[in-house]
Amino acid sequence: MPYHPPIPDPQPRGKVSSLVDAIVQAEKMIQVAFVLPCDAFIGWLCGAWLDRRLHQSWIALAGIVFGGVSGLVYVVRLAVATDKQIPDGGGTKNGNRNGNTQS
Repeated sequence: MPYHPPIPDPQPRGKVSSLVDAIVQAEKMIQVAFVLPCDAFIGWLCGAWLDRRLHQSWIALAGIVFGGVSGLVYVVRLAVATDKQIPDGGGTKNGNRNGNTQS
């Protein structure tokens, strides 16, 4: 079987693409700061609306809790996805994800 060397990338990644990657990572971290308060606020608004419609007084509190929990779940999922993108395994010792040391 003949050997065919890989086709070289005509445009290697430069400073612009690494700058864009850094901006994308910064946007993800800023998103974390907005998600939790916004989810709790939206949950409170929906709960307050349901309180008025159903003539209850506890649904707003349940909406805040539900919004906070849903925001926390989203933040954890975002953190796990970001950790998978880090090349060395997210800062684990010797890059080994299960915690065993390499000898």
